[in-house]
Amino acid sequence: MRNVKRLLLATLLLGSPLMTQAADDAPSADPDVTIRQDGDKTIQEYRQNGFLYAIKITPKHGKPYFLVRADGTDDNFIRSDQPDMLIPAWKIFEW
Repeated sequence: MRNVKRLLLATLLLGSPLMTQAADDAPSADPDVTIRQDGDKTIQEYRQNGFLYAIKITPKHGKPYFLVRADGTDDNFIRSDQPDMLIPAWKIFEW
């Protein structure tokens, strides 16, 4: 009985670093926000596990607005407050 308790204690002590490492590698529920200045606008990019899903643009003069993915897969964004407004995404030149 005493050996069983020691074996159980040793297993718990050796397994605890593995459990904390697995918890650190788990995907985060909080988004990663990147803030940058572009001229007179502040741009905040929201990413979840490396996937860009929304962009908040705050102009110096005017109301802030969000761009969200139109279909969820490629780089087509639409304004969340005006979903019918088309955002141009033309490819002019490519190598």
